[in-house]
Amino acid sequence: MARKKNKFTKRITPKPTVMQRVRGNFFTGLVIVAPVVITLYLIWTVVKFIDTRVVPLVPAIYNPSTYLGQDIPGFGVVIFLIVTAIIGSLAKGIFGRQIIRIWENLIGRTPVVSSVYSGLKQIVETVLSQSSSNFQQACMIEYPRKGIWAIAFVSTSSSGEVLKQTGESEMLSVFLPTTPNPTSGFLLFVPRSDVVILSMSVEEAAKLVISAGLVVPPTKEEITAGVKPAPAKTKK
Repeated sequence: MARKKNKFTKRITPKPTVMQRVRGNFFTGLVIVAPVVITLYLIWTVVKFIDTRVVPLVPAIYNPSTYLGQDIPGFGVVIFLIVTAIIGSLAKGIFGRQIIRIWENLIGRTPVVSSVYSGLKQIVETVLSQSSSNFQQACMIEYPRKGIWAIAFVSTSSSGEVLKQTGESEMLSVFLPTTPNPTSGFLLFVPRSDVVILSMSVEEAAKLVISAGLVVPPTKEEITAGVKPAPAKTKK
């Protein structure tokens, strides 16, 4: 006679096999090791790129490899940083500003080169700017249609002709990034009432976008309840 199943009978979960445990440990280790290895590789690549172009310009008498018999990794990076700092210091003076003005006027009169130079200069100034050009808050908007939500970043409050032509009382300039590359995206002008401001920081929202939704920051309720630890704050 077949034994009847009791609904209160505890289900026994089969133990993972050796191969399953090995595979799980491998992917866990890969998540930890891969970012470290990729970061070190990129740093080493940048260092070698700068060294191979800067070190040959240094006179042999000032090059430590002349006396040590071997190249010093990072020596070109140090020289590059020192020279760049000196140029930046000179550019703040009256004489330096005059030279920069003459140089930009010369470049501005050169076809093709002027557009490339101005574009690159604008990109560098935008990336290195430490002023109010940073995103203010993380938010959610319905995109590309109603009922589908996307993570975005609030840039500024819209003003001028953009606000006047729409007829809205208040609008926000919102940057909608793409996944997994958040440096590209779309600039949207959205009514303030259609923007849902999130409590997570801009850094946490960026991690959520880059990871394609795999790295989800905890909510305040989860942190208070001790379900998830608070994310480490990035030093500015």
